[in-house]
Amino acid sequence: MKNFHVAIIGGGVIGSSIAWELSKYKLDVVVFEKGSDVASETSKANSGVIHSGINSPPSSLKARYCVEGNKILQSLANELGFPLQWVGKYVIAKNEEETKELERLKKVGIDNGVPGLEIKNGTEVTEPNVSCFAALWVPTAGIVSPYKFTMALAENAAENNVKFLLEAKVTNLKKQKDGFIIKTSKGDFQSPLIVNAAGLNCREIVSMVEEPDFQVYPCRGEYLVLDKKHSSLLNSMIYPVPPKELGVLGIHITPTIEGNILLGPSAEFIDNAENKKTTREMMKNLLNEAKEIIPAIPDKAVINAYSGIRCKLASPEDGGWADYRIEESKQTSGLISLLGIESPGLTGAPAIAKEVARMISQSIELKSKDNFKFARTKRKRFSEMSAKEQSDLIKKDERWGRIVCRCEQITEREVIDALSNPLGAKTLSSVKYRCRAGMGRCQGGFCTQHIVRIMEEQFNMDVKNIKLRSPDSNLFYGRTREVRDD
Repeated sequence: MKNFHVAIIGGGVIGSSIAWELSKYKLDVVVFEKGSDVASETSKANSGVIHSGINSPPSSLKARYCVEGNKILQSLANELGFPLQWVGKYVIAKNEEETKELERLKKVGIDNGVPGLEIKNGTEVTEPNVSCFAALWVPTAGIVSPYKFTMALAENAAENNVKFLLEAKVTNLKKQKDGFIIKTSKGDFQSPLIVNAAGLNCREIVSMVEEPDFQVYPCRGEYLVLDKKHSSLLNSMIYPVPPKELGVLGIHITPTIEGNILLGPSAEFIDNAENKKTTREMMKNLLNEAKEIIPAIPDKAVINAYSGIRCKLASPEDGGWADYRIEESKQTSGLISLLGIESPGLTGAPAIAKEVARMISQSIELKSKDNFKFARTKRKRFSEMSAKEQSDLIKKDERWGRIVCRCEQITEREVIDALSNPLGAKTLSSVKYRCRAGMGRCQGGFCTQHIVRIMEEQFNMDVKNIKLRSPDSNLFYGRTREVRDD
């Protein structure tokens, strides 16, 4: 039975941030992720917004980690090579009454230490397609690719000897005198410390060793994705004045790192945390509400829809807002749980990871590694290179010259590199989120067959074992007809 100093349950942005932080030290660390890749749940299905700290009450953990994480992210992006842009955010007011809420948000931000906040009248807003009475300008808000951020953390942690076990669902925990026996779908393991970063499943993990004193209320948010050709509609994020209920920020319009625009999210409390469906009614509402802010959005601009599930600790009857809980159990020593980590959890993840490392240092002496590998190589996409750079690569490897994804101009070599990731993740989504093959206008209609061919030919994968995104999402179950030798 393999022993580890620390076992992390969950490979989302929180679990991967903690894994990366702990990879700096002389520790044996393992991450159990039930999905076929990291960032396979909530961490990939959000707005990718770097929040500033204007929405969380002063003295709350949400405010503290948001502001601290915001300050860390640029240096982290430089070290790990994931893209980040400080595009800023406007919170817009439609009338004089709503301007009072802008004043409140500005005061909250100032109390939280957010710099540069300024209320502008409608004529001073620099977004030509947005009309409003007034707006709060938030310069320290930005955007990041949430899955590339998570994958950069996880892959660099793996390069620094953190063990990532994918498709390894934790099925039971047994507390012993000197730690835990962790039963998973990939065998049994031991560790004196467990970090419960299981997101929506955090209560299920706690219930394996004690009676939880909290409930989880899943809240689904649906999004629409606009075609890249409409990217010029805005430069900064546009948020409405937040609604009074549900503890959410309302439907906003967000540019993305890759050039698409997101509309959403909605907010709908649901019973089943696995219910990630998108609905015709909500898609219509999202588009209509977005067009109230930017009327120039075309009706046929949408190329995709998706949803993510927030992990809330407060019910809609209680207002939907609750602070994070980051704590070691008083009943079960060695169990550190991160509960209710919803927005702005993406922003706060690096700061939360440092706090968890501090908590772990109370039990284990943390000794820094001498050979820690800080940087990942940041390579431009083939389509962004000069003609000479492209020509030089093709001369070395002709696979650079074969376009696999026409929409995003992704080459065969880029697909191979995506499948050669340090985590060993090999699904269609692993390719999609690492190099964008399948994210364009046709949503994989052209490139899927070519990616499958590469998986078969370059990686010797049996076509019947190729998955879309999760352990039970096989693309193929058999042939429509058998090929005869004669």
